[in-house]
Amino acid sequence: MRKIGAWVVYALVFFAAISCVSNEKVIYLQNLENNQPINEGELISYEIPEYRLQYNDIIDVNIQTAEDMLQSGFGNKVVAGNNQMQMAAQSGGDIYYMTGYTVDKNGFIRLPIIGEVQVKDKTIDEARVIIESKLREFLKNELYVKVKLGGIRYSALGEFRRPGKFVVLQDRMTIFEAIANAGDLTTVAKRDEVLLIRQYPEGTKLHRINLNDRGIIQSPFYFIQPNDQLYVEPMKVREVGAGENAAQSLSLIISAITVAVLLINTFTR
Repeated sequence: MRKIGAWVVYALVFFAAISCVSNEKVIYLQNLENNQPINEGELISYEIPEYRLQYNDIIDVNIQTAEDMLQSGFGNKVVAGNNQMQMAAQSGGDIYYMTGYTVDKNGFIRLPIIGEVQVKDKTIDEARVIIESKLREFLKNELYVKVKLGGIRYSALGEFRRPGKFVVLQDRMTIFEAIANAGDLTTVAKRDEVLLIRQYPEGTKLHRINLNDRGIIQSPFYFIQPNDQLYVEPMKVREVGAGENAAQSLSLIISAITVAVLLINTFTR
């Protein structure tokens, strides 16, 4: 029976060891070995490539004439529907789905009066210039055209605390903002092997990202692009049923000890 008790103790020690997740695996933005260190307070330069519109993007187009601006000032002309937009935002819906213009599979959006406009592979500013030039063929009054991307849409799958599809009303968003918006990663998430699925004009590419590495700030994946998908796998520790934190792991160990004691008592009777 002493041998059985010893084996139980060894098993519990082994289980406790493999159920622990080290800080190195969960801390973001570390200066990893063999990489050029980035000191705190150091200015980090990066280039943000201009985003080019793709299939299924939604853009918001606002058009004002001089008369509109005299009546409503420099604010947006479209006031009606604001309550619906606020309700959609609060419920997590896509507020521009009904009011914006979606890029179809051929790269066109369809606008009133001027009809179809080719915007695929164009930047937001290039799309604005094209729309404004086409409008001037029909309207001789002074025009003000504003074109904005209808939010950043992305998906978070796997070991997120709140996975799902999100729409963020910003022109720019970092990958850490996207993760925070999805409730952060769980403790057992593989932060060093995050899979980023990104769309390009020529197709889709898969990229592996290490969130533990501070050098990600200098990478082209630091900023989220529309239609990005983030997938995070669990660590091996999850396969053995370990808890996400010390309290859960301790509870599992105590339960295992209780079961072991009951088994020992049963075999010794």
